[in-house]
Amino acid sequence: MAYLQRVINGGGFADREFGAGTGRIDILVRKPYTDLDGKPALQKEAVELKVRRAKDGDPVDEALGQLDDYLDRHHLKAGYLVIFDRRPEEVRGHPLAELSEVTSPAGRHVTLLRA
Repeated sequence: MAYLQRVINGGGFADREFGAGTGRIDILVRKPYTDLDGKPALQKEAVELKVRRAKDGDPVDEALGQLDDYLDRHHLKAGYLVIFDRRPEEVRGHPLAELSEVTSPAGRHVTLLRA
């Protein structure tokens, strides 16, 4: 969270919703800016964070549904899903970090980062 705060430090905000005991955090990044017409505007980006532990199955399907709900609440068309894979390296089956594009159950564009 400290890293994210540094990224948006020039006047942006990171709103966090913790799902206690669920292994997830929802983050809404808000950054005010001036649009091409000189009017104030607000960029919003939604991020769903999940942790995958050794005993867990792949959380992508469930997380995409949760992200859809979060995107609905904030009237957004796309979002980001970050899965921190805490399984041993020999079990992971993918590189240390992998970036891909997926579609949510509601048809939204989601950037998926497995790290």
